Amino acid sequence: MKKTAILLSAVCVSAFLYVSCSNSDEITNQFDTTSVSASAVIDALDNLDIKNALTITNTNPAESPATNCANITVESPNGSEYPKVYTVDYGTVGCTLNNITRKGKLKITLTGPVITTGSKMTIERINYSLNSFLLEGTIEYTNTTATATIPQWTRKVTNGKLTDILGRTFTNSGIYTVKQTAGVDTPYVLEDNVYEMTEGNHTVTSGTGGTLTLTVQETLIKKYSCEYISQGKVKIQNASLNGVVDYGNNTCDNKYTYTHENGTTYTMSM
Repeated sequence: MKKTAILLSAVCVSAFLYVSCSNSDEITNQFDTTSVSASAVIDALDNLDIKNALTITNTNPAESPATNCANITVESPNGSEYPKVYTVDYGTVGCTLNNITRKGKLKITLTGPVITTGSKMTIERINYSLNSFLLEGTIEYTNTTATATIPQWTRKVTNGKLTDILGRTFTNSGIYTVKQTAGVDTPYVLEDNVYEMTEGNHTVTSGTGGTLTLTVQETLIKKYSCEYISQGKVKIQNASLNGVVDYGNNTCDNKYTYTHENGTTYTMSM
């Protein structure tokens, strides 16, 4: 059985996420997939902030962060090249670039070049929002490469929290293994990069206390040039949900499906 799911207002956002919103719960029958939608939005926003940080800290002049609408300052607190701290200030009014509006600050700390084994990029959110979502917490992106031809990182989120425009909250944390499978030969050109999240899990807890656990079931594919995960599957479990999110056939689009254990499938979009 296949159904079309219209995401609830809890996770509605402006044009960037293209969420189809409704004032009423149109996901009827047996399941409420609000927490599934929230988890997909959280992951999309985490990926956006990592992509933004990689662009800002990229040392290739051809992809200069000068195109970013924020006020960016760079400091080397120890007087040496690293650690290097970027403060990215979008202001209290905010600024918009590529239909994405950010407010507040991101503090990005590099212990070394992100392409060097052992280096860590830490992203801290300070009174920060993205397209009307208030985001809190820290993302750590640590280079764990063992084979030079297969760059690898861990992506760890701690104390993550999303607050939507209705004041609903979703806390989150987790860790993924990320491998680069394309663009390795052009380390300072980002547009040709393709990443695979091969394993990992995270949890999302709503303000009412319900916790959702998400585990990579089939490798997730994320192209730097695409704002969305384009392929792969995630196992979803909590007290009432037991199913799989499928991101599709590697097409860059905002659609995915959730299939419950009884075979009911919801087509969803961000």
